[in-house]
Amino acid sequence: MKLRPSLLCAALALACGIGQAVTLRVADLGDITSMDPHSFNETLQLSFTGSIYEALVGRAKNMALAPALATKWTKLSPTVWRFDLRRGVSFHDGTPFTADDVVFTFKRAAGDGSDMKGYTSPIKEVRKVDEHTVDIETIAPFAILPDTLTSLYIMSKKWCEENKAERPVDKRKGIENTASFKSNGTGPYRLKERQPSTRTVIVRNFNYWDKVEGNVDEVVFTPIGNDATRVAALLSGEVDVMEPVPLQDIERIKSAAKFNVLQGPELRTIFLGMDQRRDELLFSSVKGKNPFKDRRVRQAFYQGIDVEAIKSRVMRNAATPTALMVGPGVRGFQPDMNKRLPYDVEAAKKLLAEAGYPSGFELGMNCPNDRYVNDGAICQAVAANLARIGIKVNLQTESKATYFPKILRRDTSFYLLGWTPSTTDAHDAMVNLMASPTDKGQGQFNLGWYSNPKFDELALKVQSETDDKKRNDAIREAFKIHQDDVGHIPLHQQALAWGVSNKVSLVQLPDNRMFFKWITLKSAL
Repeated sequence: MKLRPSLLCAALALACGIGQAVTLRVADLGDITSMDPHSFNETLQLSFTGSIYEALVGRAKNMALAPALATKWTKLSPTVWRFDLRRGVSFHDGTPFTADDVVFTFKRAAGDGSDMKGYTSPIKEVRKVDEHTVDIETIAPFAILPDTLTSLYIMSKKWCEENKAERPVDKRKGIENTASFKSNGTGPYRLKERQPSTRTVIVRNFNYWDKVEGNVDEVVFTPIGNDATRVAALLSGEVDVMEPVPLQDIERIKSAAKFNVLQGPELRTIFLGMDQRRDELLFSSVKGKNPFKDRRVRQAFYQGIDVEAIKSRVMRNAATPTALMVGPGVRGFQPDMNKRLPYDVEAAKKLLAEAGYPSGFELGMNCPNDRYVNDGAICQAVAANLARIGIKVNLQTESKATYFPKILRRDTSFYLLGWTPSTTDAHDAMVNLMASPTDKGQGQFNLGWYSNPKFDELALKVQSETDDKKRNDAIREAFKIHQDDVGHIPLHQQALAWGVSNKVSLVQLPDNRMFFKWITLKSAL
């Protein structure tokens, strides 16, 4: 039997030279939901699968755009971009990477079950020019198209067809296929073992087209939901990197010998969403109507939540309260508009009374307990706050494995979510979180169906406007509309906190992605 060169190299490195193989052990609060790169638009999943798969456009250590599977991109006209594809690249099974894979991937990512439709919705057509060139035509001028492609990972057309994985895994419907448990990318690591909720192992792809700066041969990823257990695993040497560090343990880890905590601002905004579409609110004591359709009720909830108390008591000051759906570091952030409505229990009660709910009402709230920093505790604090204005919250917290399929089906009335704009541009949050949902992917994560036609008009203008001042003015106007409508309730931007062994040298990015090709275990040198 003949081994392909990439597999032979891996076998030699991990078998013949096992004494030199370097294993990095990583733990996280939750698990990677799927190996399918189009099934779930979540940072952890995109971060991990980003070492297996690659996009046309990547990001450098300073977050600037960088060539990946495309070596160059050129605007041929206001609506047409040409991408020159990297030559000599193969998928992990040895199949050459070509333009056919790009055309197939964009079609797959735009199809049923995909969580990536927000990135494909501005695209009219992807055309193969030759084996190593594609043209992408957008519906309207779209100056930041390359930025939107950094999370759209390319899959092998041949492999997907052979493994009956032509469509993405649909987490909303519980539909799985081969791509959920196996993978075949072009990235620096390939999948070795996948045990959902237990561990996932990837190993070096020694046929990778680019230089790997780090020295990690194998990554063992383990989900550890319990905070104390995760900290103990780091301090005992069972894992080399873990995140997030529980806020109460940051100083403890910093003071321990041979360990450190990498901290920094994160681009993620944590917010609350409300069902504004149904005529009767689900899981509520109110029958025959939906209180959230009344702006006064939404504002009452907003002003009934003490974000400063959440910041100090729940987040231990490792959060920045916000009035916008994007934070500092995101292009289009408006500092002068980042002023919250005041926390005011009496004003909130008055608004509820004016809306016809002088005694408040009861409703359900959905929240994950293993996705964001102190997410369950945040929701408990929100529920306690709202009780002061007469709102009885029946809080359901659960693992993200069951939480996200539920709320992505919009089977919720009131929910907590976090969002990191992968483009680092305000348009990302506008089109995914705030624009009216459509079957083409716009508003795919606007789970409460907030809708304002003028906002939608401005979102399209922001997408196509090439004049920076006019674009910024449109962003400001759209943000003002959303604030006036109380379309969502923004809470805060959380901070990054990664616990690492002093043996580890890595790069922490503000989008909370961890690229293993940049990691070095110093003791292994």
